[in-house]
Amino acid sequence: MDLIFAEATSPGRGGVSVIRLSGDNARAAAEKLTGPLTRPRYAELRDIRDDDEILDHALVLWFEEGNSFTGEEVVELHLHGAPVIVKRISRVLLEMGLRWAEAGEFTKRAFLNNRMDLAEVEGLGDLLEAETEVQRQLAARVASGELSKKTEAWRGSLIRAGALVEASVDFADEEVPEHVPLEVYEILSQLKDDLDSEINGFSATERLRKGLEVAVIGPPNAGKSSLINRIARRDIALVSDIEGTTRDIIEVRLDLYGLAVTILDTAGLRESVDEIEKMGVGLAKERAMAADLRLHLSENGDIVSDLWKNGDISVRTKSDLGGSITGDVAVSSSTGDGIDALLLRLYDKLSLMIVGARTISHERQLVALVDASACLSDIEGLPPELLAESIRAAATSLDRLLGRIGAEEYLGVIFSSFCIGK
Repeated sequence: MDLIFAEATSPGRGGVSVIRLSGDNARAAAEKLTGPLTRPRYAELRDIRDDDEILDHALVLWFEEGNSFTGEEVVELHLHGAPVIVKRISRVLLEMGLRWAEAGEFTKRAFLNNRMDLAEVEGLGDLLEAETEVQRQLAARVASGELSKKTEAWRGSLIRAGALVEASVDFADEEVPEHVPLEVYEILSQLKDDLDSEINGFSATERLRKGLEVAVIGPPNAGKSSLINRIARRDIALVSDIEGTTRDIIEVRLDLYGLAVTILDTAGLRESVDEIEKMGVGLAKERAMAADLRLHLSENGDIVSDLWKNGDISVRTKSDLGGSITGDVAVSSSTGDGIDALLLRLYDKLSLMIVGARTISHERQLVALVDASACLSDIEGLPPELLAESIRAAATSLDRLLGRIGAEEYLGVIFSSFCIGK
């Protein structure tokens, strides 16, 4: 493949900047800048030169083909983290005939060279995007091969069942143990239960990966924007005594005890003759109904909208002004009273929505498992030839999950979400 390079660290000033080269003759290309590299996977201190000019003094590592992240020959230049150094060395590499790597191209080459399967690639992408500890844990499990190992175990069950069925076909005229058909159905029944368990946990797992949404709703001047600002600990939303101030949806991303949560500040719910405000109220209702949970705010704790769903939380605002305590939680955005209690209650509610989370969290993975499970439905009493075909079809669906077949249509979408240099 083409010899590519890119900065593997974030652009900008820092302690170290890493430029990665990958492809045929990566070592030879690097040695034009560094001089001879003698030991693979060993950091060597080298002057980086352009002809006789020293550009930097850096650590250099090279990895042999078959023993690198991409599976190709790879060299890493660990430079001092000045943007001007990266810029100058990049220009030299371009003049040598190397080309800039595209987004995700290093990881794509790792996949094409069988260093990673597609499930692991998606896990790595999720790991790079992780914002909370829970997201990191889920992504790390998939990136390290947990889903792949599960899938291989499922395929192993299919291979065992398929072999037994094929034996009953190939040796139909000979003595075949009577327990063979029973064992086949036992294997496939257990496998289908395992697949369905993963499928049923998809919604919860996807919520973990993408994050959950909570809409803050209520009438004008109920304290929605003030609550948002208090939770965010900075002024995100405009606060005013004038009704109808909030018209667009304002989003605040929150790490809620490890859960990724987006809080939505919505327009005050009321009838209005202002066309723009009416559009804002309509949008508020639409987003609120689509959210995972709603905080219903009012000054007395009453529910003042028809958007209530089971599991929502009613919040009495401006508790510092006194009055009777109603609603599930009473808060004061001015003093901070009740905010921690509200967040804990919110966490408890949202945690219930991720019970049963498993491993698959992408629509592509779900489709593959649903197809595999469907192949194992209604198989009781099938002739051995048709049963064998169902088993082969289920195995094909699992191969699709790992990207062994039919991956082409997904590659562009998956790798375009990676940063350049990964």
